[in-house]
Order: sequence, then structure tokens, then C-alpha cells
Amino acid sequence: MKKTLSYSPLTLLPYINWDYFFHAWGMPPRFAAVAAVHNCEACRTGWVATLPDTDKAQGREAARLYVDAVALCREWEGHYEIGARFGLFPAWSEGDDICLAQDNDSDPQRLPLLRMQQVKRKDEPYLCLADFVSPHRPSTMTLDQLPIANVVGVFATAVDPEMERNEDTDDYRRLLAQTLCDRLAEAAAEKMHEDVRRHYWGYAPNEQYTVRDLFAEHYQGRRPAVGYPSLPDQSLIFVMDRLVDFSEINIRLTDNGMMMPHAAVAGLMLGHPATRHFAVGPIDEQQLKDYARRRKLPTDYLRPFLAANLRHLK
Repeated sequence: MKKTLSYSPLTLLPYINWDYFFHAWGMPPRFAAVAAVHNCEACRTGWVATLPDTDKAQGREAARLYVDAVALCREWEGHYEIGARFGLFPAWSEGDDICLAQDNDSDPQRLPLLRMQQVKRKDEPYLCLADFVSPHRPSTMTLDQLPIANVVGVFATAVDPEMERNEDTDDYRRLLAQTLCDRLAEAAAEKMHEDVRRHYWGYAPNEQYTVRDLFAEHYQGRRPAVGYPSLPDQSLIFVMDRLVDFSEINIRLTDNGMMMPHAAVAGLMLGHPATRHFAVGPIDEQQLKDYARRRKLPTDYLRPFLAANLRHLK
């Protein structure tokens, strides 16, 4: 299954994690509490009044930022959409690789992954994302007949590129649009993942969580994004693009794997209840060479993509 969804800015407004919005403006996450205040000037003024004297000036600034961000969302409503593209694939693991079956293609797409080489506690497992996918190749490739551990999702979300380009009237407006676009792309991933779990994949049709529950990841499964600690190789973005075609939501990839527009997110969706986040962390030359062999790419090509994981070797 491959599907394209679109969300309006105001649909995604409740799914914005304001902690990260204010972090981008150099403010502590506690100021995100303004988003939970009743949307009127009197209530925001009352909220500021409850803050310690040392926080009041920054609280007033946070309130203004929030009001301006919501107003910009309202301006964009009806003019722009935030796109989401995903595919759900029959899958199984072979060692540290995930194999994804494709339509009308007898050869699966391999997704080689990396495994932790260091743990903090002796009883902690050395994890790889492939561990959360069944090692047994399914006898059927019909999605609705497959166990959860035999399905893997690939996704991308992105704002309309014009949303990043059309707010250049002044520096404040440009920065506001940029930080808001980043949050809307993440909010689209949150909303899409919820829709996938409840409807398209459908393994949690009765799921009922608040947005705060979603941010805390109380749901079953995880959504590791490419470039993040458990999926650190940004070059995997090219494999994901081949699988679901990011151009369907106007994402263009640069030669180094960056997504354009900048406000875009891509990664995997895993449904196994044991799935959790972890950091691959440092890898050595031997693991890099093994990974390059499985990727069928030169070691030196992959080295820049894994620089953060190899930094300790310098």
C-alpha cells in the first residue's frame, strides 16, 4: 500500500509540539504552557502573571510568539497543505537487514541497518531496528493478513515549498515561518502516524490518546526518523525515496541526502510492541566495512554520512 495524504495548517495546529518551537527560539520548554491557555488576551496575561518575576519578560515574549504563529497558520489556511506520503510493505529481517517486498517485484528491497556496539548496562541488549521485524519471511504478502512484525512502513512529510519562500518581508516573519514550518512537518508526521495506526495499517483501531500522550509515545510502535540516533545514516533517504517516491509531496533530495523543502521529515514506521528508541552510537571500521558491503556502496562514500558515529576514531 502506498498513499498520499494532505493536511491543512489548522488541522495540524493541535499536533504541534510547542516545546520544540520555543526551543528553536532559545526559550525553555516550560514556556510552551502558553499553548494550553485559553486563546484570549486576558487569559494569556493572567498566565504571565503566574510566572516568577524572573520569567515574566520572557513569558510575554512567548505569548507574542505563540499568537503570531497561530495567526500565520490562519493566514496559510486554505492556501497551503502539508503533504504526507507513506508505504506499508510486507517485511522480514535477515540479520541486521530489513527486507521489504515490493509490488510486482520478486526481489525485495534490502534496508541494511546498524547495530549498537556499546551499552550502558551489562544486561542491556545491543539493539538494531531489524530486531523489531520478524526473521520469518511471510507466506502471504497480503497486508491485512500479516502479523504486525511482518509489516514495515516508510514515510515522508513536508510543507508546501512556497510556505518557506513566501515570508521574506522581514527577518522576524521569515524566522517565524521557518520555525513554524518545521513544527508543521513534524506535526504532519504525528498525525499521519496516528491515521496509519488507526486506519490504514489498522493495528490500533480503537486507539484514543491525547496529543500529549502522542508526544510521550504511549502508542504501540515507533517512528524512527532518518538521521536520528537509531537510524543515523542519512544516505538511506535515497532508498526510502525509491520505495515511496517523495516527489509525490514535492520533496527534492540534494546530493548529500538533504530534503528540500527544509521542513520535511522521513523515516520508518514499526508496529511491534517492543519497539523502542535507542542510539547506535560509535561504530568501528570493521562495522563500517560490513555495513558498506551490505549497502553495496564504497566505504568512503558512506563515511561522511556516518561522521558522527565515527568521530571517536579520529
